[in-house]
Amino acid sequence: MTQKLDTRKLAFVASNNPDAEAARQSLHARYNGVEVDQADVIIALGGDGLMLQTLHANMKNGTPIFGMNHGSIGFLMNRFEEDGLIDRLSQAKLSLLHPLKVIAKTASGETHEALAINEVSLLRETAQAAKLEISIDGRVRMEELICDGVLVATPAGSTAYNLSAHGPILPIDAALLALTPISAFRPRRWRGAVLPEKAQVIIKTQEADKRPVSAVADHAEFRDVIEVEIKQDRSHQLFMLFDADHSLDERILAEQFSQ
Repeated sequence: MTQKLDTRKLAFVASNNPDAEAARQSLHARYNGVEVDQADVIIALGGDGLMLQTLHANMKNGTPIFGMNHGSIGFLMNRFEEDGLIDRLSQAKLSLLHPLKVIAKTASGETHEALAINEVSLLRETAQAAKLEISIDGRVRMEELICDGVLVATPAGSTAYNLSAHGPILPIDAALLALTPISAFRPRRWRGAVLPEKAQVIIKTQEADKRPVSAVADHAEFRDVIEVEIKQDRSHQLFMLFDADHSLDERILAEQFSQ
């Protein structure tokens, strides 16, 4: 996705890492940094966790975010360099993402809502395996999945928890979601499914008193859920910037050939 960016006003945010904070202060002074609510572009200094936090915090204003790695993995981040930042931003590739909206109903009768950029996961809370029923667009597709859990991942999140659970890697521009089991016991050989991005996924827990399940949407967790609805929320637009020579779709492609 190409778009002419205004890069006159930059805001800098950092993780709690002292080195990241020192870099933020240096860049803020060098590039005449402004407050986040005044920025044309937000520069996030840290790891993937900070990128998710920054995306969530700015979900309503649509300000593009350019991450520079000052963390560990930094899959969603660009390399850190203080020099030439304006030129990098002017040439950067813009990726548009839509989060997942989750509506979770609990055993106590409460209803919770949250947005997830990476994935929504349902996880067993005790030693008992979860028993889950999965419906897609109003049709029951799996009557009983016995497992540690199951997740629905976006393309951006497909290389995170989803990949660790042996789910498919999705190209960033793919109009798809990944539905991936976590340590499935029955059916033992079910590896999950690739769904259209517009699919509505409803997951119901069975024997909820005996087999309690939690739902996690990025950083938000809801305990003792009995039903979870997951669907893409196109009313929110998230913009991430990547160096032109190392875009997110290139990273996702390269990840599929890594050893």
